[in-house]
Amino acid sequence: MQTPLQLSFKNMDPSPAIEARIREKVAKLEQFHGRIVGCNVVVEAPHRHQHKGKLYNVRIDLSVPGKDVHVGHSGPQNQAHEDVYVAIRDAFNAAGRLLEDQSRRMRGDVKTHPAPDHGRVVRLFPDYGFATTPDGQEVYFHRNSVANEAFEKLEVGTEVRIVLAPDGVEGAQASTVTPVGKHHIVE
Repeated sequence: MQTPLQLSFKNMDPSPAIEARIREKVAKLEQFHGRIVGCNVVVEAPHRHQHKGKLYNVRIDLSVPGKDVHVGHSGPQNQAHEDVYVAIRDAFNAAGRLLEDQSRRMRGDVKTHPAPDHGRVVRLFPDYGFATTPDGQEVYFHRNSVANEAFEKLEVGTEVRIVLAPDGVEGAQASTVTPVGKHHIVE
């Protein structure tokens, strides 16, 4: 383990077994981000005067180039954290996810989601219509393929999301057409 570790125990006596588990977890964090320059872990036991809900809290502060990573208790209380080892596991799992995200951002890897197939209605007939996609492809759709029985609400120029079916005999055909409404699709 290359990472300098500062370990503190609050409201409890230091435990060699807990310290060994934390050192294992810190070593695994180095797999997610190889340039951790500091790690501060605080294991906090509940106050002795509590009778119920004695949940352990584990805070982790990691120093990495760019932006530091902090993990602490937030959100609803997890009753499984009555076991200190479960609280440690959950805190280090969260730290691992944050470090992976940090590494991706530093590398410039950004999750992208392709824009769904979409287009605009160009012609309407009593039982079917045609829409064109941004690349100029004309797609046939039947009134039964329009979601939420919204065929009657369609007009020429309406922006629609298109789920393409395998090419039919006559060309591109939509299995589902959904009017987009006020939320426009950005490419």
